[in-house]
Amino acid sequence: MAPLGIIAGLGDLPVAIAEHAVESGQGAYVLRLKGFDDPGLAKFPGDLVGIGEVGGILKKLKSAGCEEVVFAGIVKRPDFGDLKLDVKGVTLLPKVLSAAKKGDDALLRVLVREFEKQGFKVLGSHEVHAKLLAPEGVIAGAKPTSEQMEDILHGARVASATGALDIGQGAVVCEGLVLAVEAQEGTDSMLERCRTLPEEIRGTEFARKGVLVKRPKPGQELRIDLPTTGVSTVEKVAAAGLAGLAVEAGGALLLDRRRMVERAEELGVFIYGFAPEDEA
Repeated sequence: MAPLGIIAGLGDLPVAIAEHAVESGQGAYVLRLKGFDDPGLAKFPGDLVGIGEVGGILKKLKSAGCEEVVFAGIVKRPDFGDLKLDVKGVTLLPKVLSAAKKGDDALLRVLVREFEKQGFKVLGSHEVHAKLLAPEGVIAGAKPTSEQMEDILHGARVASATGALDIGQGAVVCEGLVLAVEAQEGTDSMLERCRTLPEEIRGTEFARKGVLVKRPKPGQELRIDLPTTGVSTVEKVAAAGLAGLAVEAGGALLLDRRRMVERAEELGVFIYGFAPEDEA
């Protein structure tokens, strides 16, 4: 069986995917991106490559016999002026720059199309490790109250609206008030902002209220940037005084779900998977 090619950034997702590929018998070949190199991936066959070495990446994947490729992990948008490019990278740069002006999703689509042109089948993280997908209903903690469900659904609508503009995938809502929307700073920084807001408009450790909602952007390229949460997300939700975390069922990844559930219940917060039709 041809090994799964993984183009990896930071975080636990690439590690989880690589481990699953090995356990399933497929095997993994991991290309770790310079500047976003997670030490946990060094144990897998692969190499360290520059983000602008597009030709080198394609060549290494082909030499390793990869037929399927997955993009996984956190990679911040680079300074295109400082990128070290190989010949293929230089050729692709005009398309990349043009797409980058339209948002992250457009940029990611350019990369997907290029890999497909080279004969690779590009898969999403949820396709290579389906058990990571969030289920519908209560995942951890107590069932959300009717008031909390109203916050979840309002947060889902807000995240959908900002996502349509390619701003982000998350929002925090407390008793109908939008406390924050996610942009380029990411979920962790957004939650930290919420933690510093006046207590009269947010929850606390002793009186939790409000919810973090994560969902894909409308029309998003799901094979690359599916919303991902983990134990640290749960901990930051709790630190911000929120009552829980809600994700779109089938539209978000839960890393180390068992530990997420344990930690949520230790901290007294819920995790809930909402269905898109719940918004109707």
